[in-house]
Amino acid sequence: MNTDYIKGVIVPIITPIDEDEKIDEAAMRRQVDFCINGGLQGILAFGSNGEFYQIEEDEMERGFEIMVDQAAGRVPVYFGIGAINTKKAVRLAKMAEAKGAAGVSILQPMFLKPNEIELYKHFETIAKAIPNTPVLLYNNPGRVGYSMSLDMVDKLAHNVENIVGMKDTSGDITLTEEFIRRTRDVNFKVFGGKDTLLYVSMCVGAVGGVCTAGNFMPELIEDVYAKFVAGDIKGSLEAQFKLNPVRLAMDGASFPVAAKDMANLRGLNVGVPFTPNLPTPEGKALDKMKETMKKAGLL
Repeated sequence: MNTDYIKGVIVPIITPIDEDEKIDEAAMRRQVDFCINGGLQGILAFGSNGEFYQIEEDEMERGFEIMVDQAAGRVPVYFGIGAINTKKAVRLAKMAEAKGAAGVSILQPMFLKPNEIELYKHFETIAKAIPNTPVLLYNNPGRVGYSMSLDMVDKLAHNVENIVGMKDTSGDITLTEEFIRRTRDVNFKVFGGKDTLLYVSMCVGAVGGVCTAGNFMPELIEDVYAKFVAGDIKGSLEAQFKLNPVRLAMDGASFPVAAKDMANLRGLNVGVPFTPNLPTPEGKALDKMKETMKKAGLL
């Protein structure tokens, strides 16, 4: 299975919606073009910042068709799965494969806290349902309440042929490094999952990052990656330092509102979040976003 293309900065693309909370096709197509024109190496549909937990299956299918069509082969388009139920996750994976997904990313089930045997079986079952499609694990302990273990990821990487990589959003660089160390013999592709840690993740062997920043400042996050792979290590670090204040300013808003806030501040017209979330109101949090974006030359 060729996995050479699985690298770089992949954006968990935001999902523009209309007043009925249906995907806004025109805005979605504009956002795809914005990310690709910004130099990013891939698009992840329905990641955490894509508000997957708000979207019904039929609407996901329609949205994914739009993204794949608009990307038109310019970059790989991956499909994110955050389903709790294994059968639903399999159904989504098969749909994504049929619609042209370059790969599937699977978040560990939220709300539940499965043991190692249950979690291994969950991932294995989904991956074996789409044996010809690359599968990436998505470790996000901050959102689901528990982390994938090193032993389980090691076992999946070595025993399930099409589980070929992962995104680690733990923020624990030692953990990220250990995922890389223990799976490097099978060319397992590990992505950093924190925008602020893209440089550091690549220093310990990550192939890139899945970065929210690509939605509204692709030129800055891509600069970190491009300079690093070109061997300009000092320049990459400086690019990371330029990006970090903007990314950290997002933490003042409720999750995942800030990504759409900042995209709208840049004139991308991506609309509002799904309710119950609301756009960040005028005040300290929004002022901080504007201030850091201006300092970074984004406004």
